Amino acid sequence: MSSVVPGRFDGRTIIVTGAGSGIGRATTERILAEGGRVIASDVVAERLDALAAELAVGERLVTVVGDVAEESSVEAIVAAAGTKIDGLANVAGIMDGFLPVGEVDDATWDRVLRVNVTGPMKLSRAVVPLMVAAGAGAIVNVASEAGLRGSAAGAAYTTSKHAIIGLTKNTAVIYGPSGIRTNAVAPGGVKTGIEAPFKSEFAAGRLGPLFVAAGAPAEATQLAAAITWLLSDDSANINGAILASDGGWSAA
Repeated sequence: MSSVVPGRFDGRTIIVTGAGSGIGRATTERILAEGGRVIASDVVAERLDALAAELAVGERLVTVVGDVAEESSVEAIVAAAGTKIDGLANVAGIMDGFLPVGEVDDATWDRVLRVNVTGPMKLSRAVVPLMVAAGAGAIVNVASEAGLRGSAAGAAYTTSKHAIIGLTKNTAVIYGPSGIRTNAVAPGGVKTGIEAPFKSEFAAGRLGPLFVAAGAPAEATQLAAAITWLLSDDSANINGAILASDGGWSAA
């Protein structure tokens, strides 16, 4: 397990979505441990209350309850950060029940795309002008093994994670010369509180045998280590990269 780097985020403000649990919470804890200020967003207020109570870091943790798919929540998150935003970790995301295209309903499709793609786009769009003005900034998107292959999720989730990789690469190319680095991590299975049951027997029969190479799920702290590295100056020459943090699944 990688060690905390004291002072790595001193004086820096980082937005983390999905901060109430799983990868988002682990990322928030890591940034705070390394001296940063975190604007922690989550859709569940109780998670954020528990986070603030347990960490007890005072003004270095600002919590914002909101849904990243909603414009009002994006505005509230950015307003809470202030005029200096050094980093953005787009962690919040939802699954799709492994529903294939022949079974996915409109509500699932629309919701997954709004949370997993439109939310990160809107937050990135909101912070980029501040980063351009500062001449520096780092954005890290959480993609997925499902963004690298077609056999890791349902149609909606797979589409959303392929899309977030496209968003990552385009943002990296366009804003790299302005001092903004945009990268993504692509996890495989991760031990989080997110439930991902198969809602399709057809998909379960097709995908189940293909999960053999997936290996054991990672700890959320392992993903947080990769995300904070990409947010930090330690990865100063990394831009437009998709870092597979999947225990080697993508190499199988």
